[in-house]
Amino acid sequence: MNLVTISGPPSSGKTAVILKTIEALQKRDLKTAVAKFDCLYTDDDVLYEKAGIPVKKGLSGALCPDHYFISNIEEVTKWGVENNFDLLISESAGLCNRCSPYVKGIKAICVIDNLSGINTPKKIGPMLKSADIVVITKGDIVSQAEREVFASRVNTVNPGAVIMHVNGLTGQGSYELSTLLYDDEDDVKTLVGKELRFPMPSALCSYCLGETRIGEEYQMGNVRKMKLEG
Repeated sequence: MNLVTISGPPSSGKTAVILKTIEALQKRDLKTAVAKFDCLYTDDDVLYEKAGIPVKKGLSGALCPDHYFISNIEEVTKWGVENNFDLLISESAGLCNRCSPYVKGIKAICVIDNLSGINTPKKIGPMLKSADIVVITKGDIVSQAEREVFASRVNTVNPGAVIMHVNGLTGQGSYELSTLLYDDEDDVKTLVGKELRFPMPSALCSYCLGETRIGEEYQMGNVRKMKLEG
């Protein structure tokens, strides 16, 4: 089984891109499944089920969705292997633009849309900078010049990535993306012992543990203060 991780800001078009790409994969008789990770709510699993795609959904609730993802991805991988899927796609929204739910040796894709602003690539951390493939969506809404400038900004922060334009509505570009997702040599049986490409944020403070009161006397653990002198 091949495993691919797809992440990106909320509403960037990840699910639409995945659905169109799986259509192309199914034409090659590749059995594909999806694991959807989100924070509070998602109905994307309904869309996958309507398309006849096996899907599992996980909601992190009060936990960081990417910490939740990395705590559960081994069990999800085991589910995929047991069901003899050819390809398992894990979809996760990088809500803080910082987390990087990418694993060394596992293909990583970041989906980002043209409408987010030309400076957005600089604001996104390892989720964009350590991806193997960057998919840019919603290019039909902006001009050709804006598409080129945005793609250039993406290339600046991640010069080693393959940059692709995919239309989640028409499916344009999804076939080309599908050819990059599956490789007979990328067989994955377990993730035990593998490492993240980039460490998760270091955050264990009183607010992580449920504190709601404001004030320095209530702040414990990993706390960083702004420098306001001068």
